[in-house]
Amino acid sequence: MALEDAKSQVDTAFTRKGLRGLAFENAFGGATSFLRRTYTKDLTGVDLAITGVPFDQAVTHRTGARFGPRAIREASALQPYDPPYGWPTNPLEELNIIDYGDLAFDYAKVADFPDALTAHIRNILAAGAGSIALGGDHYITLPILKAYAEKFGPLSVIHFDAHSDLWQDDDFSRIDHGTMMYKAVKLGLVDPARSVQIGIRTHCDDYLGMNVIDARDVHEHGTKAAVAKARAIVGANPTYLTFDIDALDPAFAPGTGTPVWGGLASWQAAAMLRDLAGVHLVGGDVVEVSPPYDTTGATAIAAAHVAHELICLYHWSRRKE
Repeated sequence: MALEDAKSQVDTAFTRKGLRGLAFENAFGGATSFLRRTYTKDLTGVDLAITGVPFDQAVTHRTGARFGPRAIREASALQPYDPPYGWPTNPLEELNIIDYGDLAFDYAKVADFPDALTAHIRNILAAGAGSIALGGDHYITLPILKAYAEKFGPLSVIHFDAHSDLWQDDDFSRIDHGTMMYKAVKLGLVDPARSVQIGIRTHCDDYLGMNVIDARDVHEHGTKAAVAKARAIVGANPTYLTFDIDALDPAFAPGTGTPVWGGLASWQAAAMLRDLAGVHLVGGDVVEVSPPYDTTGATAIAAAHVAHELICLYHWSRRKE
């Protein structure tokens, strides 16, 4: 750690010169952008934009995920001092990464939210950058996928979750976090044969051709086997990774709206994310962090680590191109 920098740095979210480099200001002070990246709406020269989506009006149980982006940013203040552990590269030094701030929307006009979010992500992609979204409930992935599919065509999706989110619902005006993947498949945004869901441990009547590696499979056969299967499924296709924090067992991530026992341990998620290096990641999100139920902050900390790993995966796929 650069002690002299630590003594003098503060509010690097606003005072940083340039878009690259580690940050050493006190973890307990300053403006908490994600990983202390520069807060800006200027996408010129940006490789990757981190953006918050504080929306939780699609939940079926406990609310609170609207506060997720703020909590994840605060938790990320523990991480920007050093290169990411276990990676041979450092995206904070080698990519232009910004915190693009949150999506602005009228909370009282819920029906307008999906198009607002799609336009928000479309703007990032049009500038030549990728996006990592901090949720928010899991519905947000559907409008994001719409923007990505416009650019890349039907995507492969790696979907970490306790739930398949494939509840059947052909009313596409409904906004529900339990049906977002069903609608993504039905709309042709996702290629189910080249997509995989990991950590599932709740009932689903019809997986619509999605490949599934449930939580018990990971526990019994290990992370390496799960990653090998996932990599074979997505191949070289443009891939979006969505990580519902309830993929983790409630022992590791209690602060979420619909917790389910028997989930992944944090070390299993960390190992799988690391070993997915090389997939053609075009974007991702981490969702369903509900700070009112996260009394120790462990859930937000886990989500901040997931988002950091997504940044590393995004960087790694570009180094391989």
